[in-house]
Amino acid sequence: MVLWDFDGPICRLFARHTAERVATELVDWLESRGLHGLVTGGEPGSPDPRTVLRAVDRRRPGSDLVAELEERLTQEELRAAVSAMPTAYADPLIRTWTAVGARLAVTTDNSPRAVRAYLGSRGLTGCFEPRVYGRATGPRPLGTGPHRLERALGDTGSAPAAALVIGGSVSDLAAAADAGVPFLGYARNEREAEPLRSAGAVCVAGSLEPVLRVLRDGRSGPTAPFA
Repeated sequence: MVLWDFDGPICRLFARHTAERVATELVDWLESRGLHGLVTGGEPGSPDPRTVLRAVDRRRPGSDLVAELEERLTQEELRAAVSAMPTAYADPLIRTWTAVGARLAVTTDNSPRAVRAYLGSRGLTGCFEPRVYGRATGPRPLGTGPHRLERALGDTGSAPAAALVIGGSVSDLAAAADAGVPFLGYARNEREAEPLRSAGAVCVAGSLEPVLRVLRDGRSGPTAPFA
């Protein structure tokens, strides 16, 4: 089974509808409600609006504010999905893995609604459904650790050692390690690759093309080109 993170390995979600702008607008919305100081330190300028949601979730856990902020972020992710940029070779790799009988899932802290909107626009829905495990709705949208990976493995009866996580963040790496699943890092450049390597990632790919080439050549094992 192949467990894909969404934003990065499958597409650049905020390629045009920029993450920095969304993060800034979420902070501005909070402040317009008189909620100054809920997001502090480096968080307001974060290029990832999920950082803003995590910050508010830490300070107001279980609140209606978190649920409302999550819905606002979901709407922004749905807008971003329309102009998201596909990751090179991701579409053919997904289709090829499906064609050879692999089960695929998306495990992400993005909204599952945005994931499904993007997959539908690329004709990839059938490669994943119903195995999309994304951010929850309601007052506690952000789970921690490997719970999404474990849900995907449990729902399909897959053994962790026989699966593969393709992820682009240190949190993806940590979740894979906690779940006992091999990890393949994806990074578009050295700036993105360095944190993964520093955190202990053994395999970090700058392109999915070698994985696709090996899969099409019929060599065994999804991690063969990076062993």
